[in-house]
Amino acid sequence: MDFRLTDAQQALRESVRTYLDDAHPAALLRRLDRDGPDPSIWYGLAKMGLPAALVPERAGGLGLTLAEGVLIAIELGRANVGSALVDTALVAAPWLARHGDIGALADIAAGTRRIALAHPINPWIADLDQADAVLTDSGLMPPPAERVRLQSIDPLRELFAPLAIAQANDLLLNLAALMAAAQMLGAAERMLAIATDYAKIRKQFGQPIGAFQAIKHMLANVAVRLEFARPVVWRAAYALQHEYKQAPAHVSHAKLAATDAAMLAAETAIQVHGAMGYTYEVDLHYWMKRTWALAGAWGDASFHQHRLDQAIVGGLMPVSPAATFLSEDKHA
Repeated sequence: MDFRLTDAQQALRESVRTYLDDAHPAALLRRLDRDGPDPSIWYGLAKMGLPAALVPERAGGLGLTLAEGVLIAIELGRANVGSALVDTALVAAPWLARHGDIGALADIAAGTRRIALAHPINPWIADLDQADAVLTDSGLMPPPAERVRLQSIDPLRELFAPLAIAQANDLLLNLAALMAAAQMLGAAERMLAIATDYAKIRKQFGQPIGAFQAIKHMLANVAVRLEFARPVVWRAAYALQHEYKQAPAHVSHAKLAATDAAMLAAETAIQVHGAMGYTYEVDLHYWMKRTWALAGAWGDASFHQHRLDQAIVGGLMPVSPAATFLSEDKHA
C-alpha cells in the first residue's frame, strides 16, 4: 500500500484545515463550553460540503472513500469539532451506503439530516439532542421522545442514556472505532503543537525550555509515536473500504495505536506546561478530555487488544517473517 497522499487528498486536507482554523478556533471552544452547541457550526460545515464527503455520487454526494474520511476526521480532531459531523458524515453515511439507503444518504449530503449512533458497546449515545434519527446495527430509527442526559468528561460532547438494542454485526462498530482513532490522531497533533509552541516561549535559566534536551526528547517521542500510528490508521481505512476479512483486526490495531499516541501527547503536553497544564485557563484541557472520551468510546483498549489477539492466535493475521509481506488476500 502507498501511504503517500495524492494531490487531491492533500488539497482536501489543506482546505478542511484552513476552513476550521478560521471557523473553529480554540477561542470558540470556550464559548461552546459556556453556552452549549451552536447550530451555525453545522450549517457552515454543511455549506462547505463535508456531510456529503462519503455519500455516493448517485445520492448527491462526493463519493470519497474511507481514506479521505480519515483525513477529514483527523482535521476535525485537530480542531476539536463536535462528534455530530463525524457520526453523521463519516460513520452513518458509509454504513447507509453499504445498505443502499439512498433517501437518507441524500438528506445527509444536503446537510438536512443529522444522525446519532447507538451500539451496545457504548453505555451512552452522543449528541442525541442534535439528531434527526438514530442509527443502530439494524438500521435507522426515530430518536426517542424521552432523553436522559448523562454527565460527560468532555464538556463539548452531550451524552444521553442508551437505547435497548440488540447487536447485529460489527460494521457500525468498525466504522466508528476507525473514525475515533483518526480524531485522536488529530487531537494528538494539536496537543503536540500546543506543547511545542509553549516550549518555545516559556523560559527557564535565561533560555526557552524547548532548548533543554529532556524537553526535546519528550516532544520527539510523541512525534515518533504519531508517525507509527498514522499508517496503521490508513491501513485500517483501506482494509475496511475493501471489506477485507482482516479489517476488524486492523481497526482494533488502529484504535490501540492512535490511543497510545494521543494519551502520550496529552501526558507530555501537561508535563511541558508544568502545573499550568492542569488548569482551565490553558486550552490544552479540551483536547485532553476529548482524548480521554474517545479512548473509551467504541471499545476500550482491553476490547481491541482482545480482538487483535484473537485474530493473531486464530490465524487470521499470522505473525512471522514469512507472513510479513503477504497481501491481504493471501492471509488466512
